[in-house]
Amino acid sequence: METRPAGLWDSSITAALAAARSASPSEIRVDSGEICWLESRPAEGGRTVIVRKSLSGKISEILPPPFSVRSRVHEYGGGAYAAAGGVLYFSSAGDGRLYRLESGQKPRPLTPEGDFRYADLSPDPRRGRLLAIREDHRGPGFPINTLISVDLRGRRPVEVLFSGRDFYAAPRISPDGSRIAFLAWNLPDMPWDGTELWTAGLDGEGRPGPPEQVAGGREESIFQPRWSPSGELYFVSDRTGWWNIHRLEGGGIAPVCPMEAEFGLPLWSLGVSTYAFTGSGRLFAAFCRSGIWRLAEIPLPEGRPREVDTGYTEISGLEGRSDSVVFLAASPRRLPAVVEYRPGRDPLSLPSPPKGERVPESCLPGCLGVQNRPDSPLPVRGRGARGEGAKIDPGLISDLEPIEFPTGVGETAYGFFYPAANPDFGLPEGELPPLLVNPHGGPTGAGSTALNLKTLFWTSRGFAVLLVNYRGSTGYGRTYREALNGCWGEADVEDCLNGARWLAERGRVDPGRMAIRGSSAGGFTALLALTRSDLFRAGAVYYGVSDLELLAAEDHKFESGSLTRLVGPYPERRDLYRDRSPLRLARRISAPVIFFQGEEDRIVPPEQTARMAAALKEKNLPAEVVYFPGEGHGFRNFESIRRALEAEYAFYRRFLLGGSGRRAAVK
Repeated sequence: METRPAGLWDSSITAALAAARSASPSEIRVDSGEICWLESRPAEGGRTVIVRKSLSGKISEILPPPFSVRSRVHEYGGGAYAAAGGVLYFSSAGDGRLYRLESGQKPRPLTPEGDFRYADLSPDPRRGRLLAIREDHRGPGFPINTLISVDLRGRRPVEVLFSGRDFYAAPRISPDGSRIAFLAWNLPDMPWDGTELWTAGLDGEGRPGPPEQVAGGREESIFQPRWSPSGELYFVSDRTGWWNIHRLEGGGIAPVCPMEAEFGLPLWSLGVSTYAFTGSGRLFAAFCRSGIWRLAEIPLPEGRPREVDTGYTEISGLEGRSDSVVFLAASPRRLPAVVEYRPGRDPLSLPSPPKGERVPESCLPGCLGVQNRPDSPLPVRGRGARGEGAKIDPGLISDLEPIEFPTGVGETAYGFFYPAANPDFGLPEGELPPLLVNPHGGPTGAGSTALNLKTLFWTSRGFAVLLVNYRGSTGYGRTYREALNGCWGEADVEDCLNGARWLAERGRVDPGRMAIRGSSAGGFTALLALTRSDLFRAGAVYYGVSDLELLAAEDHKFESGSLTRLVGPYPERRDLYRDRSPLRLARRISAPVIFFQGEEDRIVPPEQTARMAAALKEKNLPAEVVYFPGEGHGFRNFESIRRALEAEYAFYRRFLLGGSGRRAAVK
């Protein structure tokens, strides 16, 4: 083992490899037993394709280029495709229209040209139609959201089924076709603040009768309504303070398995799923405790969940088959994959559990199988330069450590710590690794426990990384999620600072060499942290918010009301918006900052980044800006991801790694 200063270790996890492996499977669909999912292709400009595993086991890409699946409803999309009767329906990233794709044929448009967006596609095959959420951007001001019906043959005009609310989501038809359930809510609420669950009867042609609100409200978040095979309506509600599964029963609401755990997610993207029924009526669900996700079967009508020891710590996107459940899964040592669990079959085949993770004393018997090939070479154009075919040395994988630390006034915050790890290198005697603090975006998101090569890019070079699940994060109940209300820009910043200090006080990292990096809302937190303390010697901001007033004035419809709860009503509390805008506090920043910005970002426009960088340059601070043509809010292109990682690393080598690396006082 060679001794070398932290941050300067050689690693086979290059920026090219991290960029090539940055995409994950998403949006599982099951159609007549066949499994479909989406995969992004960074090497093809971020094109998203549909992949299908046939009943014979053959895995193939079934969307011809240059088509790409993507929805931009709410700007974040989701539910961008559906499968029914061997036919696929998808929202095209190119023109936003819905298309029909039959085997061996070219995609055919179902919806007219125009400034429309579609998401949360839900087939109603008995009536030959597709239900969807539509955003109409043709008029001035905010777009108009409606719940619509689309003829599967494209022969009849689009029909609006429900309108008048600011937002709709999750249209779901009962198994006998007699009823529809859906979610709706109004500004200024976000769906994790307050949503309503509605149902309505349908006549023979699918026309809805008068809708009835059956659950939810402004202080109750409803998530993922789903009909059981026998026609009962299930949904997730946080009415108990935790997102738990409930069932509509006899005119009332019955909890299915009350737990201090989260069975839901913030609805940033539409069409997500955390529970599913098999064809035989068995209920499987993913639930989260302290940021770790698990799989369980829930005996019906009510019963104690029986955990399935999958060995994974990230589980989502559940869909049922006749006798199994398929889901998206990952762990600190396994890349995201499409996984199938068959209960009661052959002995469970488990991956190695993460270090420190508890293995349950008993678990349900069954067979666990990976359905896609997460470790196989990714299809890319050209050879050799983009990391295809490269293997990951297990010694370079940093073992995730869940941590909790004191913050605020008698409060606790959480995070995931990744220590530096490389079997070929060690630190000089007395040296501690530099720390990169990474607050997540959202701000209601959460740090992921999935194996992420962009994280290993840093840890394999000698950096330690802290993902901070600050107050406001998902996975710890509604009270913790609401702890950020009125305190965005304060509680999150305090938690990042306290998490870094906590690690330094325990001798895990060098307090003299810390940086903070974040994207979107995480970039806002990073910038404010640089204004509140000199603890961090450098910052990296990916499309981060720098001016709350500008955000309030220009924000898109979906998030236009979010600042009311997170900060306060605008313009009545303009003082808070000004006091928490990094742009107006730039004079307090003393550390160099590098910015990464997509030129087509409509959520955080490039103007915000340009003005923030200019304010720092006026102070003669190093402030670099890297712009990416064709990129929006989040980078999809291989070259963008690679270029950003390499530029950020070069920046740290200039401004962070020049310290002594020895123990220093914690400030």
